[in-house]
Amino acid sequence: MSQGQPRRPQAEEEEAIKYGDVFKVSGDLANKPITPQDAAALQAAETRALGRTQRGGPAAVMQSAATVNENRGVVGHHDVTSATKDQGVTVSDAEVAGHHIITESVGGEVVGQYVRTNTTASPAPAKTSGDLQVTIGEALEASALSAGEKPVEQSDAAAIQAAEIRATGRMQVTPGGIAAKAQAAASQNARTMSEEKKTKLGDVLTDASKLLPKDKPVTREDAEGVIGAEIRNQPELATYPGGVAASMAAAARLNQEK
Repeated sequence: MSQGQPRRPQAEEEEAIKYGDVFKVSGDLANKPITPQDAAALQAAETRALGRTQRGGPAAVMQSAATVNENRGVVGHHDVTSATKDQGVTVSDAEVAGHHIITESVGGEVVGQYVRTNTTASPAPAKTSGDLQVTIGEALEASALSAGEKPVEQSDAAAIQAAEIRATGRMQVTPGGIAAKAQAAASQNARTMSEEKKTKLGDVLTDASKLLPKDKPVTREDAEGVIGAEIRNQPELATYPGGVAASMAAAARLNQEK
């Protein structure tokens, strides 16, 4: 940390409120005291991304902790952790199944994730057990919105098939289901020269939750399976931004309990 006001000897280890005390973070950040400049940086990021600092949000929590730490003399007013200085803070807004998922990070570690239903709503916990559980079908529908104009490729068909299998619990593709439609679209698209005539993800995945014979909330294991299927069938070995794997990953993060 940068040098700030004088501190009481040996006070920091005993009295500082650290990131690990108030957030579910790991690694080096968990043992770092929350500083005034860290809190100010996240407040500024919230304001830029959301229009204002969120009441009861991560930045507000950090500001309270930083004020206590400064009053105790364990951090200075101008102190900033190395994680914030080197990696910065971020506030991102992703739409999943009609929900705006706000994710806030400090030094690459997530310190808050919540759902914003409108621009004036206060943050609501996004990881509470049993709430806002996004299903596989809803995650597929979200990719139809975020990447609906993308022509269906083999990587997409493989990811959709993996998602359908995990939703239904059946190892075989459902006849006439979304996986079968996706595979047929990918095969047809490979033989179609005109981009305008190719079948798009939105054509296949709109109303996916209604077309699945069974559905279930997305788990981390579900997302990992779909991500693996998409990557294995992609020459660049990467997932498509806003595509099937990305939407499943976002849904899994939302569903994960604190």
